[in-house]
Amino acid sequence: MTTAAVHHPAAVDAVNALAGPGGHLMPAAQLSVLAGVGAADWARFAAHWDELTLDTYMADGGTYRFRRYGQFELDPAEGALTLLPHAPYRQESDINPLNGGVERVFDPLTESFTGDPLLRSVLVELGRIFTAVDGTASWNVKLHPYRISASSDQQGQPAPEGRHRDGVTFITSLLIGRTNVTGGESGVYSDEGEQLLTVTLSEPGDLLLGDDRRTLHSVTPVRPVDSELAAHRDVLVIAYTAR
Repeated sequence: MTTAAVHHPAAVDAVNALAGPGGHLMPAAQLSVLAGVGAADWARFAAHWDELTLDTYMADGGTYRFRRYGQFELDPAEGALTLLPHAPYRQESDINPLNGGVERVFDPLTESFTGDPLLRSVLVELGRIFTAVDGTASWNVKLHPYRISASSDQQGQPAPEGRHRDGVTFITSLLIGRTNVTGGESGVYSDEGEQLLTVTLSEPGDLLLGDDRRTLHSVTPVRPVDSELAAHRDVLVIAYTAR
């Protein structure tokens, strides 16, 4: 492990936690300073979640998940982020027993989303943290913006496959917003089942990071507080895989 590539205390803390137990919570205030963004930036960024489309691949028959998908190539040292051509998303069944084993074709990320300066700053800063953990110089970065809706008829399942890993190097979950929901508690576990971290992401910018090679993660269902009103949990799941 080397912390040469990171200097901000929040980044150093993340490197040490990922190199140690394998999971870490970075509160919104710390991420905002690290990425150089403020409340207005988070509010602007959150508007992209109104443009997500229904995920029609849910093997549990659920109609609670809205999403898009895209991927970048990242050189953290240069801060160079390159959008890759749109392609289907695939996980094998041994990684995702619920929805794996098929190529899933989701709508691409919008141009306004991929060009948002908050997104680019966050992706580069996270890449530098992960490079400081294991020395990887180049990353494939897959982006999964999710809106998990909930109603009196259907609870929302942020992680319908249960406790799992994603088959990548590092996995992160960035809270964008919670509207009229309860639940959504995130957990990070060792391979032996030890609970390393439990947290309910609550502030826009709260970020959960995990070494996907050594940990598993889960999220409990979300339900509406007031069943008469719209209810949803918006997150951006970002997966970094060493190239």
